[in-house]
Amino acid sequence: MKQTRWLMGMPITVEIVDASATAEAFDAVYAYFAYIDETFSPFKPTSEVSRVNRGELALADTCMDMQIVLDIAEHTRQQSDGYFNVWHDGIFNPSGVVKGWAIDQAASMLYLNGFENFYVDAGGDVQVYGKDAQGEVWTVGICNPFDLNQIVKTVGLDDRGIATSGSYMRGAHIYNPHSDSPADEIVSITVIGPDVLEADLLATAAFAMGRKGIYFIESLPKVEGYMIDRNGRATMTTGFQAYVQPTRKATQEK
Repeated sequence: MKQTRWLMGMPITVEIVDASATAEAFDAVYAYFAYIDETFSPFKPTSEVSRVNRGELALADTCMDMQIVLDIAEHTRQQSDGYFNVWHDGIFNPSGVVKGWAIDQAASMLYLNGFENFYVDAGGDVQVYGKDAQGEVWTVGICNPFDLNQIVKTVGLDDRGIATSGSYMRGAHIYNPHSDSPADEIVSITVIGPDVLEADLLATAAFAMGRKGIYFIESLPKVEGYMIDRNGRATMTTGFQAYVQPTRKATQEK
C-alpha cells in the first residue's frame, strides 16, 4: 500500500509492502505529521515556534517535543562548530531539525507496530526499512540540481536514511552563521546516515560549510555524502560508491 498526502508544505509519501498494512497505519502517520505541522511550523500563527518568535511563549515553557528538538539542535551546533544553528537574525526556526526528526519518529511508529518493509519520504528526505516489493533494497534517485528531470546517481538502502540540502528548490535559505551570508558555494549535498534525522542534520550543516562540507562528512563515522558545487562538479566521500546502484527507475527521486 502506498499513499501521498500534502502536509507541512510538501508531499509526504508512505509505502508499506508488508501484507499486514492497513489504512489505519497510514492515518496514524499522517496524523502525526499534522501534529508536527501545528506545533513547529514557522508559518502558522498558532504554532509554538510562532509564539516564541512573537515573545508570547518562553522556550522553557514549550512542549516536551520542542525541548527534544532544542537538545538535538544544540548537539548538532556543537558537533558542526556552529555551522548548524536554529537561530538567524534573532528568529527561531527549528525546521532544520524538525523534518528529519519527524520522518524518523513516524518511521519508528511503523516499525514498533510490527511493519518491517516500508519507507517514509517527506519532501525528498527518506527513511527506509527492510526491502521493497521485489525483495530488493529500496532505491533512491539523486536529482541533478541543474536539471531536475535527470538522475545523477541511484543509491540502494535498507534500514538507512538519506537527506539532501540544497538551494535548487527553495533558493537561498541556508546561511553560514559565521559570515551571516547565504551559503552559495555548492548547490546540493546528499548525506546517507544510520537514520534520516542524522542525515538531515549533517546535510544542513555541511551545506552551510560550502565546499569543505564534504570533508566534514568524510570525517564522521557511518555517514557518506555526495556534493555538487555551483560549477556542476561532484565530489563524494570514499564510502559513497558502495551504495551506488546501476541506473534504473528509483523508488523515490530527491
